[in-house]
Amino acid sequence: MAAEPAEPHFADRLIRRVRTLGNPLCVGLDPYLDKIPPLFRDGPMTPQDERTAPAVGAFLTAVLDRLEDRVAIVKPQSAFFERMGWRGVQVLDQIVRHARDRGLLVLMDAKRGDIGSTATAYAEAYLASDAPLRSEALTISPFLGRDTLEPYLEVARGNGAGVFILVKTSNPGSGDYQDLNIGTQSLSQRIAESLGELATGLRGPQTGWSSLGIVVGATYPKQGEQLREILPNVPFLIPGYGAQGGGADDAVRTFVPGPNGPEGGIVNSSRAVLFPAAGETGAAGDWEAAIDAALAQAIDGLTEALARRG
Repeated sequence: MAAEPAEPHFADRLIRRVRTLGNPLCVGLDPYLDKIPPLFRDGPMTPQDERTAPAVGAFLTAVLDRLEDRVAIVKPQSAFFERMGWRGVQVLDQIVRHARDRGLLVLMDAKRGDIGSTATAYAEAYLASDAPLRSEALTISPFLGRDTLEPYLEVARGNGAGVFILVKTSNPGSGDYQDLNIGTQSLSQRIAESLGELATGLRGPQTGWSSLGIVVGATYPKQGEQLREILPNVPFLIPGYGAQGGGADDAVRTFVPGPNGPEGGIVNSSRAVLFPAAGETGAAGDWEAAIDAALAQAIDGLTEALARRG
């Protein structure tokens, strides 16, 4: 018999929190250096300047303080922090800890994918209980085969963590490979089918949702519906809402009936929430009001779309 996870099941925690808050918004933490508001900027804001990473840290800490009890989960994009070198990774560590202290789940968007011991090292870096960048979930790539997913899934089984596997991404060029037909199905559909058994083994005892999720862009709603048919109990991470052009109705099209209304994953918005135009003044009060308004707009758009779907 498998040992009980050291921490609660990721999908159960996520779905329960989304139900409680009444919205599936995930806020992406993508600190574009040229967009950091004047209130937080320090120096030229170049990646190598020693003042840049602390400025980014102050900005994102303030953002996280506005998100508490309003969203269930945040998604730091590791590349934006790695770009600043060791100082950026240090800030990423601080941000992850601050988010978790605020009761927010953390989905690390690192899109890792490698073989054998390297995959194990990635899993231990982000998902293990003693990981230096401990996150509740991690994005990973399936391109190198199902065996390369196992190190992440093994850690997820052991401590209640989750993974989101790239299947149908939101970028315009995703169809170059993901839409290629293999027999009567697209590559993305074949990948989804291959994950079915693995997903079933990670279903939560309380909600029935799996801690194995997939990435499905809001910009491709038809493909999303096809993938939902294949994976009915898998949470979708849905990028593309807001700045990338995906609408709220398309973002929740793959949601299914739940006890409190339609549910089925999380919808990510980054730039639209982090960098509202009204927050570009130098006044702290104006910035806080702008962030709150942008957050409310994103949440209201999704809740209205869920109401229409329900």
